[in-house]
Amino acid sequence: MAIGVVMATLDSSIVNISLPAIAAHFHVPLSGAVAWIVIAYLVVLASLMLTAGRLADMIGRKPIWIAGLAIFTVSSALCGAASSLGMLVAFRALQGIGGAMLMAVSPAMLTQAFPPQERGRALGLNALFVALGVSAGPTLGGLITAHLSWRYIFYVNLPVGILGIVASLLVLTERMRRGRSRFDLPDALLLGGGLAALTGGLTFGQELGWRSPLLLSLIGGAVLLLVLLVLHERRHPAPLIDLSLFQNRVFTSAALSLVLSFFAMFAGQILMPFYLEQLRGFSVQTSGLLITPLPITLALVAPLSGSLADRFGSRWLTVVGLSTACLGLVLTGHLNAQTPVPLVVATLMVTAAGQALFQPPNNSALLGAAPKDKQGVASGLLATGRVVGQSLSVALAGAVFPSLGGAAAGHELEKLRDAGASAAQMAPLEATFEGAFKTTFMVCAAIASVGVAATLVRGRGEQRTGR
Repeated sequence: MAIGVVMATLDSSIVNISLPAIAAHFHVPLSGAVAWIVIAYLVVLASLMLTAGRLADMIGRKPIWIAGLAIFTVSSALCGAASSLGMLVAFRALQGIGGAMLMAVSPAMLTQAFPPQERGRALGLNALFVALGVSAGPTLGGLITAHLSWRYIFYVNLPVGILGIVASLLVLTERMRRGRSRFDLPDALLLGGGLAALTGGLTFGQELGWRSPLLLSLIGGAVLLLVLLVLHERRHPAPLIDLSLFQNRVFTSAALSLVLSFFAMFAGQILMPFYLEQLRGFSVQTSGLLITPLPITLALVAPLSGSLADRFGSRWLTVVGLSTACLGLVLTGHLNAQTPVPLVVATLMVTAAGQALFQPPNNSALLGAAPKDKQGVASGLLATGRVVGQSLSVALAGAVFPSLGGAAAGHELEKLRDAGASAAQMAPLEATFEGAFKTTFMVCAAIASVGVAATLVRGRGEQRTGR
């Protein structure tokens, strides 16, 4: 399971660092069509995870997991061999299908492998695997692209995927189920179409313009499809998403706070490279080195947080964790061009530590509130909520920061710095950048504070799984 989780999360970050090399190979600009290499994967991922979770509840998690590994591995080989940009985008979409199957069932499979009183520890380990994949992606991708070719960022998945398939066949003992449940294709199409339109629209918000007819059509279409989904689900005897799950206050609170946490946090991961490279003038390599303590902090704190949740329950850990992350966002928003580097790193580590304290207990509460036969759907909801929250955060960063002049100021700062401009010449642009940066992070902190309130709403409905 660890192999598949690391592989899926690694692939979401390893490609970004190689986009310039891919764009140069296919003779296209870095913006525009090449962005679909990332977007195709994320949109398919978001639109299919709940469907994969539902299928796992119907036929078992093992076949979905192994099929996901197989699709991901084969599509990685096809991506590496792609002879045109269009083919690469299509094969990345296919890779997203495999990734959705892996990520939708991995939390449920991990918790199934541990006794109930160790559910938090299992999810802490899952967070560790995710952190390893995310943190290793840019470094590994840079090394592979520099010394081999961008194609090998996909080929590296082949031995890992084959090893994962063999290990899954030998280790996993779950048998395929053939129950009476019927898979509802209209539900899957409504859900997939709605989430694809939503994530695609949010991703292209800045490029299209937030008032453009195409963007408004995408968002309006997403709302319409998701409303139709809810109406259809209420009448269906075997719904794709069991809406009764949301009658449980713990489940609803955990799901809402999950989305809000990623909505608040992911924008910071997008903006920090701009702060380090454009405002501070650090190189890409130095910026990557300064950001490295974030996933390391997550990897160290998350397993501890999960174990504490097993002993003491999740409610107060989630409150403390998300509150700490909220404080970290406020502190990060006050960084400026003169902030000492150690303080910058320490501020980022506060946010990462809070996020690591929050995620495993919250995920444990969400899965623990779902019945055993709905673990696949609950796991799919967890993974989907993460991607939707990230998409909303991308839209937030793309709307607030540029509208306040931050993006333009950062671009001009790079040009002036290259031209050897004086500190006095750059000061007004630095002030504009810092103002936009601060406002964006204050908005993120406000969203995180709503997430803190959502964690408190769950009350005492959650039972501690430990002894």
